[in-house]
Order: sequence, then structure tokens, then C-alpha cells
Amino acid sequence: MTSKNKLSRSNSPQYISEEKLPGQNIASKYVEADLPRSAWQIINSVIPYLFIWFLMYLSLDISYWLTLGLAFLASGFLIRVFIICHDCVHSSFFKSRTLNNMLGAITAYFLFLPYKYWRKTHIKHHATANDLDHREAGDIWILTVQEYMDSTILERFYYRVYRNPLFLFLVGPVLFFLLRYRIPIFATRKNELHSVYLTNVSIFSTIIIMTLLIGLKAYLLIQMPIILITTVAGVWLFYVQHQFEGVSWERHDRWNYTDAALQGSSFYKLPRILQFFTGNIGFHHIHHLYPRIPNYYLEKCENEVSVEWPVKPMELRPSLKAFNYRLWDEEERKFVGFSQVKKRRHSQVA
Repeated sequence: MTSKNKLSRSNSPQYISEEKLPGQNIASKYVEADLPRSAWQIINSVIPYLFIWFLMYLSLDISYWLTLGLAFLASGFLIRVFIICHDCVHSSFFKSRTLNNMLGAITAYFLFLPYKYWRKTHIKHHATANDLDHREAGDIWILTVQEYMDSTILERFYYRVYRNPLFLFLVGPVLFFLLRYRIPIFATRKNELHSVYLTNVSIFSTIIIMTLLIGLKAYLLIQMPIILITTVAGVWLFYVQHQFEGVSWERHDRWNYTDAALQGSSFYKLPRILQFFTGNIGFHHIHHLYPRIPNYYLEKCENEVSVEWPVKPMELRPSLKAFNYRLWDEEERKFVGFSQVKKRRHSQVA
């Protein structure tokens, strides 16, 4: 697919004109929040999360294995809370921008995220997704085969550590959410700085309060596994949304917004229960094309416009091969492992 619809990245994606996009007449009816649906999602996400958190506290006196089992369920609902925050970033959860920002800040806190600071990096992600010349700091680090070959030994070592699945999906997510967002390295505006500082103060205050109420040990035994499971799942979803078999990554002169959405974002067809807990984020191609569509309308939109936007779905088991992806091969136009570097060197010598 080659689209002539080149959209200016100077605009935030949620405000980009969608007049020339395929299926616009169908999709446009979903680009407006429904207050009852939004309210119900808050109820069926936040309340179950808080209730299960309380059950985890009670379970500490029974068995910590039971506590850990409940942590997986709590994490599922926490991911749904994050999806609400994500919709608020795109001003899609409520019609009111003020309400979106208020709820966004509250739900972001559940994952210790500074809302306005994270919003900035996420909007940049949408404006530059799958553009090899605009790989942003908030995205997962990707090198091309040639870039890796041209790197120093130390740079290659860092990259190999970073792309190791144990670091990328286990150690890295926890460090990123717990430590990286405590420091406003890339903040350029006062509201972004204040967002980081206010979140840090809120976290510290929560720790003090929970220490007084249930004890620090109990709080950590509950909160840490929830954060671990949630961040691991979240990073995997973010990873596989733009690194999958058949994905398209382009240099800027060939990049355009429409193709980046339809060819660069996955249609992750998850089992129903996982689709529920992930808030329909598997319909990521629809989300990138129309960020203003609330998460609860993404599946309906996909069902109606699938003829206009024929995107092949990716199921759970085939998606796991993405664990082996390390580098983007510009010649082969696909993700490859480090073994491709040896093949490329041999071919260049020959």
C-alpha cells in the first residue's frame, strides 16, 4: 500500500485532519466519546483493581502464593486503568479536554507515571512511529543492521544487553517505570516538570501512609508484584505493536502517517479475556490511524472498515517469534537476529 496522504508531523496526531483517510465516513462516527461507556469503564476497571488490592492484603495472612496469584488479576485491571489514561492523553475518553487531563493524571498515578510528562513522549511516538529517521527517546531502542555494524564495541555491547529479552521485558520495564520517570530529563515545560515532581511527592506520600496503615513490608509485597507484572505486559504490548512479522519501517522521505498506521502498527488479535484486560489496544492500527477513537469503539470500527483497511491480524502464538528480533534489516525490510550481521559481513567481503 502506498498512500499519497502525507500528514504534517508538526501537528499532534489527535488533531490531524482525517478528511482524506480511507473509510473516513465510517470511522468518523466513532471519533467521539460516549459518557456512559466511559463512566462504566472507570467503574469496571478502577473499582475491581482496588478491591483485588485489598484482597491481596487480606491474603498475606493466608499464603503469599495466593497473594501472587491475585497480583496477576490485579495487574489485568491495572492495565485497563492505564488504557483509560492512554485515551485521556489522546483526548478521546471524554469530550472535555479538562476532564481528560484530570482523569489522565489520576489514572497515570496508579502506575507512578507523571501524566503530562509521559503525554509529551507518547504524542511524539504517534507523530514519528516507524520513521527510521525519527526514533524518539520514549520508544524502544532499534538499530538497523548497518548501524549496528558501524557502532563501536561498547555501543554494540550496550545494545545487546538492552535487546536481551531478560533485560528488555523484565529488568528494563521495572527500572523504567520506577526510576526513569522520577527524573524529568527531557522536560521542556514547567507543567512537565511539575508533573514529575508532583508524582514523586504523591508516591512518597503514599508509601508513608501505607507504612503507617499496613506496614512497609506488606505494602511492598503487594505493590511490587503488581507493578512488575503490569510493566512487563505493558512493554511487551508496546514492543509487539511495532515489531512484528510483515511490519514496515521507512526512512523519512518515504514515510507517511497513514501507511505508518496501517503497515507499521499491528492488529494483535488476542483471546477475548486478554482483549478485555488490554482494553482493545490490540486494534493498534486503528488507534494509530484515528487516535481520537475511544478504546471501547476500536473493535466496532475495525469490523466496519476492514474492507477499506485490509490488515492481517496477528494472533498470540505467532507473535512470540518477535522475542527473537534484534535489528531492522533495511535491505530485507524485516526484523532479524544478530546472526544477520555475520551474513552481511561475509557478503560485503565477498
